[in-house]
Order: sequence, then structure tokens, then C-alpha cells
Amino acid sequence: MPIQESTIRKAYFLEKYVIITPGRAQRPRDIKEETIIKRSPNCPFCPENINQENVVDKIDGPRGHWRVLALNNIFPAVSLDNPRAYGCQEVIVETPEHNCDLAHLSLLNINNLLAMYVRRTKALMANRKLEYILCLKNQGSKAGATIAHAHSQIFATDFLPPDIKEELKRARHYRRQQERCPYCDIIRRETNSPRKIFADKYIAAIAPYASEFHYEAWLFTRRHIDNITNLNQNELHSLAFILKNILVKINKLGLSFNFFLHQVVSEPDQHFYLKIQPRDNIWAGVELGSGLIINSVPPEQAAEYYRL
Repeated sequence: MPIQESTIRKAYFLEKYVIITPGRAQRPRDIKEETIIKRSPNCPFCPENINQENVVDKIDGPRGHWRVLALNNIFPAVSLDNPRAYGCQEVIVETPEHNCDLAHLSLLNINNLLAMYVRRTKALMANRKLEYILCLKNQGSKAGATIAHAHSQIFATDFLPPDIKEELKRARHYRRQQERCPYCDIIRRETNSPRKIFADKYIAAIAPYASEFHYEAWLFTRRHIDNITNLNQNELHSLAFILKNILVKINKLGLSFNFFLHQVVSEPDQHFYLKIQPRDNIWAGVELGSGLIINSVPPEQAAEYYRL
């Protein structure tokens, strides 16, 4: 089979460029990295080790046992009592079970996790000093996880990170020029392309045209809503369904991953979406030196792998 030629692709409306290089997937490697996980016998997220003073919210299951737990982060990068680094950092323990990754949880449990993101985002939005709220997950050592027990985080600050500010600026410019939401346009375009992964009445999942990561996937609400607190039950259930299916496929590849979703508190006209970025390709000299990203897995190939 002939090696496909590389192509340079620009992100939808941001000034970001990716070189899609299918042929590089066949290049020789004589370095193999292995991750060795040593699990601590005293996991801080197992039920018997939870410090109840750190619990800020919980979703209970049968017989009053918790299914999802929100905790204050005891090693925060930002905190509400530090004016020099003001913000809030919480840990979301996704299950009381120690050896169960998110992909292996039931659809109900993943729905409960999303419901906890809704609850904690609403609670943090009530603090008028906070400007930015990020729900995120790091799974696997290459994604930055330091504890194996399934958990995610909520990170909030009183200022907008520069990349988020730039994305908002360009989204506003697109709306002024086109009189349409750029993300609604992405959904319309990509659900009719080879990069479509899944679509129902509520959620659309795609592999983005200029994917920066191998097997990157974006999940959008079809309805133009501002943030996760505005999702209805049908949208939450559909989001949980496709999120679980994509994570199961990532698990089969044996990849670490990050996912995240943003909320800019003062911006009422965002479009909710969740990004999943597997950590297979390591950014090296070209990426760090030039800012150009090289990706050897075309998004069309990733979408085909993910499709149900």
C-alpha cells in the first residue's frame, strides 16, 4: 500500500496548524516506554480513607452509600484564601471501587459523574470572583495522573487563561462576520463528513479536522447551550452514552488520555463541548520549537475506529 502524502491543516477558526502525516506511523522505533504503576495500599480515595471534613458534595446510591464524591483538594494550586493565586480546586472521586476505570463504570455511574460536574459548576458560579471553571480528567501517567483510583478535578480561577481568551475572541469575531455560531457550523459540517463519530438528536461527536492528538474526539450538544449546567436529562444521558463508548475504545488501545470542558462565567454565548485527547503522540522538537503539531493518525481514521 503506498504511503499517503502529508497535508497541513488549519484549525476551524483558530490560528493553529497541524501536519497530518499518515506515513510517519510506519517509521521505525527502537525506543519503547513502559509505564509501571505501583498502587499504594493506603489510597486516599477509597471509602475507608476518605477524610469526611474534605467532602463538599456527594451523590448517593442504594442504601445510602456514595457513588460520586466531591472533595476539597488538599494540595491545591489555587485557593479561596490566597489573593495571590485565587481560585478553587476540587477532586471528584468517580467511584468507591479502587480498581475500576471510568470506561468500565456503568452508564448510570457516568451519568452521575456528569451530574456532579453540573452541581459543582453551579456552586462555583455563585462565587462572583471566579471567572473560569474547568472540569478535567487525567487518566494514565502520560496524561499526568498521580493516583490510580478513578477521579477527575474541577479547577476554577478569577482570570481567563490566555488560550481561552483567544478562543473566545475568535469565536466572537466569527459570529460577527458570519452571523452564526462557529461551533454550530462545525457540527453541521462535520456530521456530514468522514470525521463523524456519532450523532443523535442531542449529542454529536466528531474527530476534529486538524486533530492535535492521535484519536482526538470532540463531543458537542446539538442544542446551542452555554455550559454543562444547561444540559437536560436527555442530553446528559446521551453524552454519558457516547463518552463511555469512546473511552472503552481508548482503553482497548491502552492509551492515557485527558478530557476537559470549560465554562467562562461572564460569557453567556458559548457552545458546550467536551474534548477528549489521548496521549499517544508525544510532542517533541518540532512541536515545542515551532508550535506546529505533527499527527500521524488522520482524524478520518480515528472516526472510523470510534464509530459504533
